[in-house]
Formats: sequence, structure tokens, C-alpha cells
Amino acid sequence: MENQTPQKLSVSSSPHAHCGENTAVIMQDVLIALAPAALMAAVYFGWRAVLLILLCTGACVLTEYVCRRVMKRPQTVGDFSAAVTGVLLAFNLPPTLNPIYAVLGSVFAIVVVKQMFGGIGMNFVNPALAARIFLLISFPSHMSRWSIPFFYLSDNADTDIVSTATPLAQAAAGSGRPSYTDLFIGLHGGCLGETCTLALLLGGLYLLLRRIITPEIPLCFLGTVALTALAAGQNPLVHLLSGGVMLGAIFMATDYTTCPVNRAGKIFYGIGCGLITMTIRLFGSLPEGVSYAIVLMNILTPHIEALTQSSPFGSEVRNSGK
Repeated sequence: MENQTPQKLSVSSSPHAHCGENTAVIMQDVLIALAPAALMAAVYFGWRAVLLILLCTGACVLTEYVCRRVMKRPQTVGDFSAAVTGVLLAFNLPPTLNPIYAVLGSVFAIVVVKQMFGGIGMNFVNPALAARIFLLISFPSHMSRWSIPFFYLSDNADTDIVSTATPLAQAAAGSGRPSYTDLFIGLHGGCLGETCTLALLLGGLYLLLRRIITPEIPLCFLGTVALTALAAGQNPLVHLLSGGVMLGAIFMATDYTTCPVNRAGKIFYGIGCGLITMTIRLFGSLPEGVSYAIVLMNILTPHIEALTQSSPFGSEVRNSGK
């Protein structure tokens, strides 16, 4: 043993251990987690939901492929991030939206928000939410037409398709709201992927068990929404089960690229998302504010990380008393 040549060890920057997962595996897990909500969207809204989900996903993947070829950069369609963007964008669209607008939003998400900033990991806001806001500003009337669940089974599907409002809009107008059970299982109008809270919670539980996300952001986001609604004298359950707060808190506010990486930053980020969401819901002219809240906090993420970063191990800590 004494004559054995010592083994040379290479030293590099952390992390030194690899869990075996890569971007493709993570994105596949996200797609699996989104599957229950996609299934319920198909059940409630029929072929239109399936068409929008497939169209947005295909348009995002194709657009990314073309972009990478044009920019002469390595292909990234195999990491499934474009597919995730497409599904999330479709989840943020009303069932009645013209498919052409869905394709336009998909191209905007990939080209303008993602690839023009360098591709995956370089975009500073969530591409799906940025595309939703783009469509809301460009086509506000088309993005605000809601259909009742199972409209495709009706003999008067052409008239029933736009004959309802979202629970938040109903509450704001004082015209009543669906029951808690209907809110929980999704029997009400809304965007494709936001109506069924049960399906979203199942997907979120899967992501937590797979350790794809951590609970700080969703819990702080949802907790802030509930506490703010309670302080404002409104029903916190209605705000939690209505609109896109569940979809946003679980699947979009937790986007790796656009949220803080440290625990303190995630807590601050989640609280900020909840506060901005409720500020828009309570005082804004729009009944919903999740998309704007997450995008605004995406922009603030670098500053949050700078304020909440911990000192590197071994660095000198300044003592103001000396």
C-alpha cells in the first residue's frame, strides 16, 4: 500500500454529484403531471380542447426546430421544453379561440420570448404566459369568450358555446358562482387547463414526489392569495378554486428559468405573485391577474436572487460592530 501511486483527483466547481436527470427527463415529468388536466379539458370541452392542445404543442415544437436551424444552433426540440410551452399555452386559452390565434401565440412564445434570448434557460419570463398576455392585448374579445362544460353534447352547441362567464367574472358582477364541488372538479367556464382543481393538484403532487418542484413557491403563492382575500372580506376558497391561480402556482410560477433558486428567494417570489394577483383581482379592471403577476415577478427574479443569496462557504463575513 505504501508503494501505490496516489490517485489524482480533479477538482471542479460544484455541484459534484449528478442525479442522473436531464432537461428531457424533467420536461417529460412535467408533461405527465399536465396529463390529468389535459384529459379533463378534453372531457369538458371536447374536440376543441384536443385541437388547441395538439396545435399549440406542434406549433411550438416546429417553430423551435425551424429557429434552431435558421440560427445554426444545436437542436433542442428533444428536450421537450417546447412541448411543455405548447401545452401550458393551450391551457391558458379559451376553448373557443380561433386556431390561427393559437398558432400565432405559439410562434410568439418560441421566437420572441425564448429563442431571441438564447433558448432554454435564457428567457427572462415564462414563454407561455408572455404569449397569453400578447394574445390578450391583441385579441381581447376572442380571449374572453367562454364555453360551458359539455357544450359539444348539446343540440344547440353553436349558441351554448359562449353562453357563460368565469366564476371570477360572475363574482365580480354579483351574479352568483358555481358550488365548491363544481369549482373543485371543473364544472364551470374558463381556460382549458385551469378549471379542474383536482387534476391540477394531482399533477402538482406528482411533481413534488418526483422532486421536480419544491413546495415553497406554490404554498406561498396560494397562502398569500387566501390571506389577502380573507383580509379583504372575500371568500378565500373562491379565489383559490377559480381562475388560473392553481395552474399558475403549480406549473408556471415554478419554472426553473424564471424563478429564484434559493429558498428565501422562492418564498419572497411566491408571496409577491400572490399579492400582485390579488391586487389586480380586487382593484383592477380585469377579474384575473395571475399571468401579469407571474410575469412581473419573473422580471424581478434577478433582483430577488441578489437580495436573498447566501454567503459562499468560507467567505469572510463582515461584522458591522468591528
